[in-house]
Amino acid sequence: EGAFMKNNKKASPWKSFRTGLIAFFAMVIFAYGFQITRVNLEELRSETRQESLVRVTRALAKPDILEYDQVEEVVNAPFYLPCPADGSMPNTPAPNKTEPYLVITPACAGEGETIQVEGFNFAPNTTGPLRFVPGSDPNNPVSLGRENADTDDNGHFIVNMELPKRASDDVQYIRATLRRNVGSPHFTQTAKDTWEKIVETVFMALLATVFGTMLAIPLSFIAARNLMKPVKSPLSSIALSVLGWPIGIAFGFMVVRGVGALSTTIGSTIWINLVSVIISPIIISAGVRWALPQVETTDVPSTQVRMARGATLFLTILVGFYGLFQLASLAMSAGDILNVSLGSFGFLGYFLFQIGDIVAIITPVLGALAVGGALSSFLGRIGQRSSEKLSASSLKTLNIVLATVTGATVLGLLGQLVEWLYQLGQPMYTQWLPLIIGGALGLALAIFTKAKEALPIGMVIYYITRTFLNALRSIEALVMAIVFVIAVGIGPFAGAMALGLHTIVSLAKLYSEQVESIMTGPLEAVEATGANRLQTIIYAVIPQIVPPYISYTMYRWDINVRMSTIIGFVGGGGIGFLLQQNINLLNYRGASAQMLAIAIVVASMDYVSSVLREKTI
Repeated sequence: EGAFMKNNKKASPWKSFRTGLIAFFAMVIFAYGFQITRVNLEELRSETRQESLVRVTRALAKPDILEYDQVEEVVNAPFYLPCPADGSMPNTPAPNKTEPYLVITPACAGEGETIQVEGFNFAPNTTGPLRFVPGSDPNNPVSLGRENADTDDNGHFIVNMELPKRASDDVQYIRATLRRNVGSPHFTQTAKDTWEKIVETVFMALLATVFGTMLAIPLSFIAARNLMKPVKSPLSSIALSVLGWPIGIAFGFMVVRGVGALSTTIGSTIWINLVSVIISPIIISAGVRWALPQVETTDVPSTQVRMARGATLFLTILVGFYGLFQLASLAMSAGDILNVSLGSFGFLGYFLFQIGDIVAIITPVLGALAVGGALSSFLGRIGQRSSEKLSASSLKTLNIVLATVTGATVLGLLGQLVEWLYQLGQPMYTQWLPLIIGGALGLALAIFTKAKEALPIGMVIYYITRTFLNALRSIEALVMAIVFVIAVGIGPFAGAMALGLHTIVSLAKLYSEQVESIMTGPLEAVEATGANRLQTIIYAVIPQIVPPYISYTMYRWDINVRMSTIIGFVGGGGIGFLLQQNINLLNYRGASAQMLAIAIVVASMDYVSSVLREKTI
C-alpha cells in the first residue's frame, strides 16, 4: 500500500503539467530557432538548386590533380538558318569520308527548331563542345549555342541541338571540337600550386607551434594556482619589486640600445664582426671569474673590492650584449653572402639572415627585461630585509610611502597607455586622475594591512596572468591574422604570427592546468629540503609534466595545421588563401584538390602525432 501511494504521488497532476509545460517551452524555442535559421526544405527541392548541387558535387568529386596533353579535332559543317526563301539549297562540297566529318539533318531549319548532328571518323571515346557558329568566317567565330558531343568506340556520335534565334541569309556553321588525350598523365598547375601551399601551411603550423610552446611553458608556471598560492611577501618587498620593473626596463633598454648603436658604428665589416664574436666570450669569462670568485682570498672583501667587482660585472654584461649585436651583424652579413652563392640552397642564407635580424631586434628587449628583473629582485630583497629588521611603526611608515608611490606609478602608466590608445587629449583623466587614484589605493592598502603581514602576491600574479590569457584566447586566430596582415603584410608570416600568439595563450592554459593536477608528494618533499622556487619547479614539477606537455604540443601542431587553412582566408598565407581564390572563382575542381590535400595532411599529422605520443609518453 505504501509503495502504491508513493507511485501515485510521483504521478501527481502538477508533475504532469510541469512536464508538459517544459515540453511546450522546448517546442517554442525550437520553433523560434527554425525561424531564425530560416529552415526551408522547399529550397532544397528546387530544381535549380538541385542542378547546381549536382554540378558542384560532381566537380568536387573530380579534383584537378592530373591531366593529359590534348589534341583537338575541329570540323565545320555549313548550315542555313533559316532555309532559303526560294527553297533551293546551294551546292556544298561533299565531305571527305576518310577524315572526321559531320552530317546535319535537316540541312536547314528555322529559329528554335531542333536539328540532329551526327559525327563520323572522330577519335574514339573523346569529348568536346558542339557549337553553332554564325557568320561567314568560321576561323573567327562567336559561339551562341553549345552542346557536348561524346564519341563511342568507333568515333561516332549523335547530338540533338536546338538552334538559336540568329537568322541570317549568309551560310552559317555547326562546329565540333573534340579533344583526345595523348601521352602519359602529369600533374596540373593546380596540383603544383596546392603542393607548394600545403608545404607552406605545414611549416606555418610548425613555426607557430615551436615558438608558441617556448613562450607558453614559462607562462604556464605563473598561471598555475598550486605554484603561485604559497608565494607571499611583505608589502615593502612587493612595492619595491614593482617599482624596480619599470625603472629597470627603461634604464636597461636605453643602455642596451646605446650598446647596439656603438656596435653598429664599430662592426662595419664581416671580419670585425667575426673577431668581436670570438673575443667577447673570452672577456666575459675572465670578467665573471674575477667578479664572482668561487673562493674568497679574504673573509670579508673590502668595500672598494666589492665596488670594483660590481663595476666589472656590469661592464661584462655590456660586453655580452655587444657580442650579441656583433653576432647578429655577422649572421646577417654571412646570410646575404650565402643566399647568393648557394643557389638552390640559398634558403639557408636567408634563414641565417633572419635569425641575425631577430637577435638584433630582441637583444634590447632582453636587456630591458634582464635589467628590470635584476633591479626588481634586488629591491625586493631590500624590502624583505627592511620588513625583518625595522620595527612595526617604522615599517608602517615605509609601507605607506612605498605603497602610495607604487600605486601612483602603476595606474599612471596605465593612464599613459589609455592616452596612447585613444588619444583623448585630457591630461586630467589620463595623467593626474590615475596618479591620484593609484596613490589613494596604495595608501589604503598600506593603512589597512599589518606592517609585517605577508601578502598573497602570488595569487595576484596568478589572476592577472589568467585574465590576460583568457582575454587573448577569446580572440580568434582569424582576427589576430587580420591585425598581423596589417603589421607585416599579406603572406604566411602574418599567419604564422597569428597562430603563434594563439598557440601561446592556448597552450599556457592547458599546461597550467596540467601543473595544477600534479601530485603534491614530490613537491612537498623537495620543499622540505629547503629548495627555492626555481629548484622546486625543476626537480618536483617538470618531471611530472613532460609527457603531457609533449602530448599537448603535438595536438596543438595538428590544430595549427587545420587553423592555418582558415587563416589564409584573410591573407594569412597557406593553402587557405588558394582555397578561397578557387571558391570565389567557382573553380570547384581546384578547390577539391586543396580540400583533398588538407584532408591528407590532417590525417597524416594525426597518425604521426599518435605514433610519437605512443613512443614518448
